[in-house]
Amino acid sequence: MKKRLAALCVLSLAVVTIFTGCSKNNNKDNTDNSKGGKTKIRFASWDVAEDVDRQQALVDKFNAAHDDIVVTLEAYGSDFDTKISAGMGSGDAPDVMYMWNYPAYSGGLEPLDGYIEKEGENYKSNFYETLWNYNSINDQVYGIPIGFTTHALFYNKDIFAEAGVAEPTADWTWEDLKAAAKTITEKTSALGFSFQMKPDPYDFEMYLWSNGSAYCDQDGKLEGNLNSEKSQEVFQMFQDMEKEGYAIASEKSGTDEFRSGAVAMYVYGSWAISSLKEDQLNYGVTTIPAFANAGQDSVSILSSSGISMSKDSKNKDAAWEFIKFWTNEEANKERIGLELPVLNSVVESEKIMEQPEYAPFYVMLEQSKGYTPASFIIKDWSEKSENLSLSFEEIFNPSVLQSVPDVLNNAVQQ
Repeated sequence: MKKRLAALCVLSLAVVTIFTGCSKNNNKDNTDNSKGGKTKIRFASWDVAEDVDRQQALVDKFNAAHDDIVVTLEAYGSDFDTKISAGMGSGDAPDVMYMWNYPAYSGGLEPLDGYIEKEGENYKSNFYETLWNYNSINDQVYGIPIGFTTHALFYNKDIFAEAGVAEPTADWTWEDLKAAAKTITEKTSALGFSFQMKPDPYDFEMYLWSNGSAYCDQDGKLEGNLNSEKSQEVFQMFQDMEKEGYAIASEKSGTDEFRSGAVAMYVYGSWAISSLKEDQLNYGVTTIPAFANAGQDSVSILSSSGISMSKDSKNKDAAWEFIKFWTNEEANKERIGLELPVLNSVVESEKIMEQPEYAPFYVMLEQSKGYTPASFIIKDWSEKSENLSLSFEEIFNPSVLQSVPDVLNNAVQQ
Protein backbone atom coordinates (compact mmCIF):
# COMPACT_ATOMS: atom_id res chain seq x y z
CA MET A 1 0.00 0.00 0.00
CA LYS A 2 1.39 3.35 -1.00
CA LYS A 3 1.49 6.75 0.67
CA ARG A 4 -0.92 7.80 -2.07
CA LEU A 5 -3.71 6.99 0.42
CA ALA A 6 -3.05 10.41 1.88
CA ALA A 7 -2.27 12.07 -1.44
CA LEU A 8 -5.57 11.08 -3.02
CA CYS A 9 -7.48 13.45 -0.74
CA VAL A 10 -6.95 16.47 -3.01
CA LEU A 11 -10.42 16.34 -4.53
CA SER A 12 -12.98 18.71 -3.10
CA LEU A 13 -16.08 17.12 -1.64
CA ALA A 14 -18.02 19.45 -3.87
CA VAL A 15 -16.92 17.42 -6.87
CA VAL A 16 -18.71 14.42 -5.43
CA THR A 17 -22.08 16.06 -5.86
CA ILE A 18 -21.60 15.39 -9.55
CA PHE A 19 -22.27 11.70 -9.03
CA THR A 20 -24.44 11.71 -5.91
CA GLY A 21 -27.22 13.45 -7.78
CA CYS A 22 -26.58 12.77 -11.45
CA SER A 23 -26.20 9.03 -11.85
CA LYS A 24 -28.06 7.91 -14.96
CA ASN A 25 -27.69 4.18 -14.43
CA ASN A 26 -30.01 2.93 -11.68
CA ASN A 27 -30.23 -0.69 -12.81
CA LYS A 28 -29.27 -2.58 -9.64
CA ASP A 29 -30.07 -6.16 -10.63
CA ASN A 30 -27.43 -8.73 -11.44
CA THR A 31 -28.02 -8.85 -15.18
CA ASP A 32 -25.32 -10.61 -17.20
CA ASN A 33 -23.72 -7.81 -19.25
CA SER A 34 -21.31 -10.10 -21.05
CA LYS A 35 -20.99 -12.07 -24.24
CA GLY A 36 -20.29 -15.77 -24.42
CA GLY A 37 -21.89 -16.49 -21.04
CA LYS A 38 -19.28 -14.79 -18.88
CA THR A 39 -20.12 -11.90 -16.59
CA LYS A 40 -17.64 -9.08 -17.05
CA ILE A 41 -16.39 -7.20 -13.99
CA ARG A 42 -14.26 -4.07 -14.18
CA PHE A 43 -11.80 -3.58 -11.30
CA ALA A 44 -10.06 -0.22 -10.81
CA SER A 45 -6.74 0.15 -8.99
CA TRP A 46 -4.72 3.24 -8.12
CA ASP A 47 -1.40 1.41 -8.21
CA VAL A 48 1.30 1.53 -10.87
CA ALA A 49 4.27 -0.39 -12.28
CA GLU A 50 5.27 -3.63 -10.53
CA ASP A 51 2.40 -3.32 -8.05
CA VAL A 52 -0.05 -3.55 -10.95
CA ASP A 53 1.82 -6.59 -12.28
CA ARG A 54 1.30 -8.38 -8.97
CA GLN A 55 -2.36 -7.40 -8.96
CA GLN A 56 -2.80 -8.63 -12.52
CA ALA A 57 -1.36 -12.00 -11.52
CA LEU A 58 -4.04 -12.28 -8.82
CA VAL A 59 -6.76 -11.23 -11.25
CA ASP A 60 -5.55 -13.91 -13.68
CA LYS A 61 -5.74 -16.48 -10.91
CA PHE A 62 -9.34 -15.50 -10.17
CA ASN A 63 -10.30 -15.65 -13.84
CA ALA A 64 -8.71 -19.09 -14.28
CA ALA A 65 -10.79 -20.42 -11.39
CA HIS A 66 -14.13 -19.05 -12.66
CA ASP A 67 -15.90 -20.17 -15.82
CA ASP A 68 -18.71 -17.65 -15.41
CA ILE A 69 -16.87 -14.43 -14.46
CA VAL A 70 -14.03 -12.51 -16.11
CA VAL A 71 -12.40 -9.57 -14.35
CA THR A 72 -10.56 -6.80 -16.18
CA LEU A 73 -8.03 -4.76 -14.19
CA GLU A 74 -8.03 -1.04 -14.95
CA ALA A 75 -4.90 0.67 -13.54
CA TYR A 76 -5.69 4.37 -13.18
CA GLY A 77 -2.57 5.50 -11.31
CA SER A 78 -2.55 9.26 -10.72
CA ASP A 79 -5.82 9.61 -12.69
CA PHE A 80 -7.71 7.46 -10.18
CA ASP A 81 -9.80 10.25 -8.64
CA THR A 82 -10.59 11.85 -11.97
CA LYS A 83 -11.73 8.59 -13.58
CA ILE A 84 -13.69 7.35 -10.55
CA SER A 85 -15.51 10.68 -10.22
CA ALA A 86 -16.29 10.77 -13.93
CA GLY A 87 -17.49 7.18 -13.89
CA MET A 88 -19.75 7.76 -10.92
CA GLY A 89 -21.10 10.93 -12.49
CA SER A 90 -22.08 9.08 -15.66
CA GLY A 91 -23.27 5.89 -13.98
CA ASP A 92 -20.39 3.99 -15.57
CA ALA A 93 -18.02 3.46 -12.63
CA PRO A 94 -16.03 0.22 -12.43
CA ASP A 95 -17.95 -2.58 -10.69
CA VAL A 96 -15.20 -2.94 -8.09
CA MET A 97 -12.57 -0.39 -7.07
CA TYR A 98 -9.93 0.37 -4.51
CA MET A 99 -11.16 2.94 -2.03
CA TRP A 100 -10.19 4.94 1.00
CA ASN A 101 -11.88 8.35 0.73
CA TYR A 102 -15.30 7.17 1.84
CA PRO A 103 -16.53 10.61 2.96
CA ALA A 104 -16.12 11.78 -0.63
CA TYR A 105 -17.26 8.71 -2.53
CA SER A 106 -19.79 6.84 -0.38
CA GLY A 107 -22.65 8.30 -2.42
CA GLY A 108 -21.50 6.24 -5.39
CA LEU A 109 -20.79 3.02 -3.45
CA GLU A 110 -22.92 0.02 -2.54
CA PRO A 111 -23.35 -0.64 1.22
CA LEU A 112 -21.82 -4.02 1.97
CA ASP A 113 -23.36 -4.89 5.35
CA GLY A 114 -25.85 -7.35 3.85
CA TYR A 115 -23.15 -9.19 1.91
CA ILE A 116 -20.94 -9.39 5.00
CA GLU A 117 -23.80 -10.71 7.13
CA LYS A 118 -24.42 -13.55 4.67
CA GLU A 119 -20.79 -14.65 5.00
CA GLY A 120 -21.20 -15.23 8.73
CA GLU A 121 -19.55 -13.77 11.81
CA ASN A 122 -16.21 -15.49 11.23
CA TYR A 123 -15.73 -13.56 7.98
CA LYS A 124 -15.94 -10.13 9.58
CA SER A 125 -14.21 -11.01 12.84
CA ASN A 126 -11.09 -12.21 11.03
CA PHE A 127 -10.34 -8.60 10.10
CA TYR A 128 -8.77 -6.32 12.69
CA GLU A 129 -11.64 -4.51 14.36
CA THR A 130 -10.12 -1.04 14.13
CA LEU A 131 -10.12 -1.21 10.34
CA TRP A 132 -13.91 -1.31 10.02
CA ASN A 133 -14.21 2.23 11.40
CA TYR A 134 -12.05 3.49 8.53
CA ASN A 135 -14.10 1.67 5.89
CA SER A 136 -17.53 2.82 7.08
CA ILE A 137 -19.68 5.93 7.03
CA ASN A 138 -22.64 6.48 9.35
CA ASP A 139 -22.38 2.90 10.63
CA GLN A 140 -22.60 1.44 7.13
CA VAL A 141 -19.70 -0.51 5.62
CA TYR A 142 -18.67 0.65 2.15
CA GLY A 143 -15.37 -1.19 1.79
CA ILE A 144 -13.70 -4.42 2.85
CA PRO A 145 -10.25 -3.76 4.34
CA ILE A 146 -7.31 -4.89 2.22
CA GLY A 147 -4.34 -2.98 3.63
CA PHE A 148 -3.32 -0.41 6.20
CA THR A 149 -0.54 1.27 8.04
CA THR A 150 -0.49 2.97 11.39
CA HIS A 151 2.43 5.17 12.43
CA ALA A 152 5.35 4.17 14.65
CA LEU A 153 8.65 5.57 15.90
CA PHE A 154 11.69 4.79 13.73
CA TYR A 155 15.13 5.14 15.31
CA ASN A 156 18.74 4.79 14.14
CA LYS A 157 20.49 2.19 16.30
CA ASP A 158 23.99 3.31 15.35
CA ILE A 159 23.34 6.90 16.36
CA PHE A 160 21.89 5.79 19.70
CA ALA A 161 24.96 3.64 20.32
CA GLU A 162 27.30 6.51 19.42
CA ALA A 163 25.50 8.79 21.88
CA GLY A 164 25.47 6.13 24.59
CA VAL A 165 21.68 6.38 24.87
CA ALA A 166 19.43 3.36 25.46
CA GLU A 167 17.19 2.55 22.50
CA PRO A 168 13.50 3.52 22.63
CA THR A 169 11.04 1.04 24.12
CA ALA A 170 7.28 0.63 24.03
CA ASP A 171 6.91 2.30 27.44
CA TRP A 172 8.60 5.54 26.39
CA THR A 173 6.87 8.87 26.94
CA TRP A 174 7.56 12.04 25.02
CA GLU A 175 9.68 13.15 27.98
CA ASP A 176 11.92 10.14 27.33
CA LEU A 177 12.12 10.99 23.64
CA LYS A 178 13.02 14.61 24.35
CA ALA A 179 15.74 13.63 26.81
CA ALA A 180 17.24 11.19 24.31
CA ALA A 181 17.00 13.71 21.48
CA LYS A 182 18.86 16.34 23.52
CA THR A 183 21.70 13.95 24.37
CA ILE A 184 22.01 12.74 20.78
CA THR A 185 22.18 16.33 19.51
CA GLU A 186 24.89 17.16 22.04
CA LYS A 187 27.04 14.03 21.50
CA THR A 188 26.72 13.29 17.77
CA SER A 189 26.52 15.15 14.47
CA ALA A 190 22.84 14.19 14.14
CA LEU A 191 19.76 15.93 15.47
CA GLY A 192 17.56 13.91 17.78
CA PHE A 193 14.16 14.10 16.08
CA SER A 194 12.41 15.16 12.89
CA PHE A 195 8.78 16.02 12.18
CA GLN A 196 6.93 17.67 9.33
CA MET A 197 7.00 21.45 9.08
CA LYS A 198 3.67 21.38 7.24
CA PRO A 199 2.10 18.20 8.59
CA ASP A 200 -0.86 16.59 6.89
CA PRO A 201 -3.74 17.46 9.25
CA TYR A 202 -5.20 13.99 8.70
CA ASP A 203 -2.06 12.44 10.19
CA PHE A 204 -1.36 14.99 12.91
CA GLU A 205 -4.68 14.50 14.69
CA MET A 206 -3.30 11.29 16.22
CA TYR A 207 -1.11 13.33 18.55
CA LEU A 208 -4.14 15.22 19.82
CA TRP A 209 -5.98 11.95 20.39
CA SER A 210 -3.00 10.66 22.34
CA ASN A 211 -3.25 13.66 24.66
CA GLY A 212 -7.01 13.34 25.18
CA SER A 213 -8.11 15.89 22.61
CA ALA A 214 -9.18 16.10 18.94
CA TYR A 215 -9.74 18.63 16.18
CA CYS A 216 -13.48 18.63 16.68
CA ASP A 217 -16.37 17.02 18.52
CA GLN A 218 -18.85 14.61 16.91
CA ASP A 219 -20.78 17.59 15.50
CA GLY A 220 -17.68 18.91 13.74
CA LYS A 221 -17.18 21.86 16.11
CA LEU A 222 -13.56 23.06 16.21
CA GLU A 223 -14.00 25.66 18.95
CA GLY A 224 -12.98 24.25 22.32
CA ASN A 225 -11.34 21.23 20.68
CA LEU A 226 -8.61 22.25 18.24
CA ASN A 227 -7.73 25.18 20.48
CA SER A 228 -8.23 23.39 23.80
CA GLU A 229 -5.49 23.38 26.42
CA LYS A 230 -4.61 19.75 25.67
CA SER A 231 -4.38 20.45 21.94
CA GLN A 232 -2.19 23.46 22.54
CA GLU A 233 0.13 21.32 24.68
CA VAL A 234 0.80 19.06 21.70
CA PHE A 235 1.63 21.84 19.26
CA GLN A 236 3.71 23.64 21.88
CA MET A 237 5.74 20.51 22.59
CA PHE A 238 6.73 20.09 18.94
CA GLN A 239 7.47 23.79 18.53
CA ASP A 240 9.60 23.83 21.71
CA MET A 241 11.66 20.85 20.50
CA GLU A 242 12.40 22.84 17.35
CA LYS A 243 13.17 26.06 19.24
CA GLU A 244 15.52 24.25 21.60
CA GLY A 245 17.53 22.92 18.68
CA TYR A 246 17.27 19.15 19.03
CA ALA A 247 14.50 18.64 16.48
CA ILE A 248 14.11 19.76 12.89
CA ALA A 249 10.90 20.54 11.03
CA SER A 250 11.26 18.77 7.69
CA GLU A 251 9.80 20.11 4.47
CA LYS A 252 8.86 16.53 3.55
CA SER A 253 8.08 13.44 5.61
CA GLY A 254 11.38 13.21 7.44
CA THR A 255 12.38 10.00 5.67
CA ASP A 256 15.18 11.71 3.71
CA GLU A 257 16.77 13.11 6.87
CA PHE A 258 16.46 9.74 8.59
CA ARG A 259 17.95 7.77 5.69
CA SER A 260 20.91 10.14 5.47
CA GLY A 261 21.65 9.88 9.20
CA ALA A 262 20.90 13.56 9.80
CA VAL A 263 18.32 12.68 12.47
CA ALA A 264 18.04 9.78 14.90
CA MET A 265 14.25 9.47 15.21
CA TYR A 266 11.04 10.22 13.37
CA VAL A 267 7.43 9.02 13.28
CA TYR A 268 6.09 7.57 10.05
CA GLY A 269 4.11 4.74 8.46
CA SER A 270 5.37 1.39 7.25
CA TRP A 271 5.91 2.87 3.78
CA ALA A 272 9.49 3.68 4.84
CA ILE A 273 10.54 0.10 5.54
CA SER A 274 11.39 -0.95 1.97
CA SER A 275 13.68 2.05 1.39
CA LEU A 276 15.39 1.60 4.77
CA LYS A 277 16.05 -2.05 3.94
CA GLU A 278 17.49 -1.05 0.57
CA ASP A 279 19.85 1.33 2.41
CA GLN A 280 20.79 -1.46 4.83
CA LEU A 281 20.24 1.09 7.58
CA ASN A 282 20.64 -0.24 11.13
CA TYR A 283 17.26 0.90 12.39
CA GLY A 284 14.55 -0.13 14.82
CA VAL A 285 10.84 0.50 15.15
CA THR A 286 8.71 0.86 18.26
CA THR A 287 5.39 2.36 19.27
CA ILE A 288 4.81 6.11 19.40
CA PRO A 289 5.65 7.58 22.82
CA ALA A 290 2.76 8.39 25.14
CA PHE A 291 2.04 11.72 26.82
CA ALA A 292 3.05 11.28 30.44
CA ASN A 293 0.04 13.08 31.89
CA ALA A 294 -2.59 11.76 29.47
CA GLY A 295 -3.15 8.50 31.34
CA GLN A 296 -3.47 6.45 28.14
CA ASP A 297 -1.46 4.70 25.45
CA SER A 298 -0.44 6.58 22.35
CA VAL A 299 -2.84 6.50 19.42
CA SER A 300 -2.19 6.40 15.68
CA ILE A 301 -4.12 7.52 12.66
CA LEU A 302 -4.68 4.82 10.04
CA SER A 303 -4.06 4.98 6.34
CA SER A 304 -6.45 2.21 5.37
CA SER A 305 -7.33 0.96 1.92
CA GLY A 306 -10.42 -1.04 1.09
CA ILE A 307 -12.14 -2.61 -1.88
CA SER A 308 -15.61 -1.35 -2.75
CA MET A 309 -18.52 -2.01 -5.09
CA SER A 310 -20.19 0.57 -7.30
CA LYS A 311 -23.84 1.13 -6.44
CA ASP A 312 -24.52 1.18 -10.21
CA SER A 313 -22.95 -2.20 -10.94
CA LYS A 314 -25.29 -4.45 -12.91
CA ASN A 315 -23.51 -7.54 -11.64
CA LYS A 316 -23.33 -7.19 -7.90
CA ASP A 317 -23.22 -10.91 -7.09
CA ALA A 318 -20.25 -11.41 -9.40
CA ALA A 319 -18.62 -8.27 -8.04
CA TRP A 320 -18.99 -9.61 -4.48
CA GLU A 321 -17.51 -12.94 -5.55
CA PHE A 322 -14.41 -11.09 -6.70
CA ILE A 323 -14.29 -8.94 -3.55
CA LYS A 324 -14.37 -12.11 -1.44
CA PHE A 325 -11.46 -13.48 -3.44
CA TRP A 326 -9.48 -10.25 -3.13
CA THR A 327 -9.96 -10.22 0.64
CA ASN A 328 -9.33 -13.91 1.35
CA GLU A 329 -6.26 -15.37 3.07
CA GLU A 330 -4.49 -16.36 -0.14
CA ALA A 331 -4.77 -12.91 -1.70
CA ASN A 332 -3.83 -11.21 1.59
CA LYS A 333 -0.64 -13.29 1.70
CA GLU A 334 0.15 -12.58 -1.96
CA ARG A 335 0.06 -8.83 -1.31
CA ILE A 336 2.46 -8.88 1.64
CA GLY A 337 5.11 -6.36 0.70
CA LEU A 338 2.55 -4.12 -0.97
CA GLU A 339 0.48 -3.67 2.19
CA LEU A 340 0.32 -4.94 5.75
CA PRO A 341 -2.00 -7.96 6.12
CA VAL A 342 -5.42 -7.16 7.56
CA LEU A 343 -6.52 -10.67 8.55
CA ASN A 344 -5.79 -12.01 12.03
CA SER A 345 -5.30 -15.49 10.57
CA VAL A 346 -2.66 -14.30 8.08
CA VAL A 347 -0.78 -12.28 10.69
CA GLU A 348 -0.68 -15.42 12.81
CA SER A 349 0.24 -17.90 10.07
CA GLU A 350 2.94 -15.66 8.60
CA LYS A 351 4.33 -14.85 12.08
CA ILE A 352 4.12 -11.12 11.41
CA MET A 353 4.23 -10.29 15.13
CA GLU A 354 7.62 -12.00 15.34
CA GLN A 355 9.04 -9.49 12.84
CA PRO A 356 10.24 -6.49 14.88
CA GLU A 357 9.91 -4.01 12.02
CA TYR A 358 6.20 -4.82 11.56
CA ALA A 359 4.89 -5.75 15.02
CA PRO A 360 4.74 -2.15 16.37
CA PHE A 361 2.31 -1.16 13.62
CA TYR A 362 -0.10 -3.84 14.85
CA VAL A 363 0.34 -2.79 18.48
CA MET A 364 -0.54 0.76 17.41
CA LEU A 365 -3.53 -0.66 15.51
CA GLU A 366 -4.86 -2.30 18.67
CA GLN A 367 -4.26 0.87 20.69
CA SER A 368 -6.17 3.01 18.20
CA LYS A 369 -9.68 1.56 18.39
CA GLY A 370 -12.65 3.86 18.62
CA TYR A 371 -11.26 7.05 17.07
CA THR A 372 -12.96 8.76 14.13
CA PRO A 373 -10.84 11.16 12.03
CA ALA A 374 -12.14 14.68 11.59
CA SER A 375 -12.17 14.02 7.85
CA PHE A 376 -15.09 11.61 8.44
CA ILE A 377 -16.98 14.23 10.48
CA ILE A 378 -16.37 17.64 8.89
CA LYS A 379 -18.28 17.89 5.62
CA ASP A 380 -15.99 20.48 4.00
CA TRP A 381 -12.87 18.66 5.13
CA SER A 382 -10.91 19.26 1.91
CA GLU A 383 -11.06 23.03 2.36
CA LYS A 384 -10.70 22.81 6.14
CA SER A 385 -7.66 20.56 5.82
CA GLU A 386 -5.86 23.03 3.59
CA ASN A 387 -6.54 25.86 6.05
CA LEU A 388 -5.31 23.77 8.96
CA SER A 389 -2.17 22.80 7.08
CA LEU A 390 -1.33 26.45 6.51
CA SER A 391 -1.99 27.20 10.18
CA PHE A 392 0.27 24.37 11.31
CA GLU A 393 3.03 25.66 9.06
CA GLU A 394 2.80 29.03 10.82
CA ILE A 395 3.54 27.22 14.09
CA PHE A 396 6.41 25.04 12.84
CA ASN A 397 8.09 27.00 10.05
CA PRO A 398 11.43 28.06 11.59
CA SER A 399 11.20 31.47 9.94
CA VAL A 400 7.82 32.12 11.57
CA LEU A 401 7.20 30.07 14.76
CA GLN A 402 4.05 31.97 15.62
CA SER A 403 2.27 31.75 18.96
CA VAL A 404 0.47 28.44 19.33
CA PRO A 405 -2.62 29.85 21.12
CA ASP A 406 -2.93 32.70 18.63
CA VAL A 407 -2.72 30.44 15.58
CA LEU A 408 -5.14 27.82 16.90
CA ASN A 409 -7.65 30.40 18.11
CA ASN A 410 -7.59 31.95 14.66
CA ALA A 411 -7.84 28.55 12.97
CA VAL A 412 -11.13 27.65 14.65
CA GLN A 413 -12.68 30.79 13.19
CA GLN A 414 -11.74 30.02 9.59
